[in-house]
Formats: sequence, structure tokens, C-alpha cells
Amino acid sequence: MNELYERVAGERRRLREVRQMMTAAVEQTAHGAPEYVPFYIAIGDYFEAAMHRLHEQDIRMGDMLNEKADLSLPKNKQAMAELDARLEGNQVHLQKLLMARDDLNEQADQALPEFESAGKGYSDFIVANMGHHGGTNNMAQELFSADDWNHMAYISEDDLANEQRLYNEVVALKPANLVTPE
Repeated sequence: MNELYERVAGERRRLREVRQMMTAAVEQTAHGAPEYVPFYIAIGDYFEAAMHRLHEQDIRMGDMLNEKADLSLPKNKQAMAELDARLEGNQVHLQKLLMARDDLNEQADQALPEFESAGKGYSDFIVANMGHHGGTNNMAQELFSADDWNHMAYISEDDLANEQRLYNEVVALKPANLVTPE
């Protein structure tokens, strides 16, 4: 279980770092600088892969909680509704970001403002809505066995290698003038 925890923690740390780089970049703005185009494309590629995995994990968690939790309890019902709302909102914002990334691929620096707008919206959503949520996390802590956690958080070697590769690409393409939090 410790190995799984460390792998998930590493993945979540890298996701947070990429989100922080995106937040800093869209707040600072590229001011039309062409070096931001490949950086933003790499961020979009990273989020596409990382958030797909997290979305699958959250769906598995929701499915498992639907089977194991007492959903006649109002607090559990509310927690599941909040999970569904977060999942739906995440997909809406992620799709906007990916469409803006695709526009960067086609229009280069002409699409920077669109990406920065989508990136700000997505970053704001993540900060406000994602991360630890007591309702579903508390239910999972209470109801899940070690095998359940392994099933829910499954990370294949290929997934881990791909996520690390995409992270490294974001870091390598980070513009020199971008100031990010330590």
C-alpha cells in the first residue's frame, strides 16, 4: 500500500506543479511571446492524460461507493451528488482547455489569449473544486479495503511513464521569464 500511496502522491504533486505553472503563466500572460505556444500545448497534453486518469479513478470510486455506501443517508447522497458535479464541471473546463490547445496547434501565437482564458477558468475551477473532499473521501476511508484502494487508484507502468514524460516536457518547455511559486 505504501508503494501505491507514493506513486499516487508523486502523480498528484506533479499535477499540482503543472497547474501552478499554468496559473502563473496565464496570470502573467505570454504577451504574444511565441515560446509560450509549445509550453501551453505541453500543458494541455499533460492535463489531457493526467485528468483522464483522475477522472477514471473518481468514476471507479463513485461506482464502488454506490455499491458499498448507505445512500439512504442524506450526507452520503449529498457527497455523491457533489462528486458528480465536480466530475461534470471538470470535464467541461478540461474540454475548453483542450480546444484552446488544439487552436494553438493550428494558429500558434494568435491563439494565446484563448488558451490563457481557458487556462485561467480551468485553474480557478481546480482550486475551488478539486482535491480532498471530506464527503466521498470519508466514506471511502470507512468502506474501502486495501484491495479496493488498489483497484480504484490503479496505475499501470505505462500510465506512470507517460505521465512522467509529459510532466518532463512541460518543465523543459517552461519559458525562462515565467515566475512560478516555489
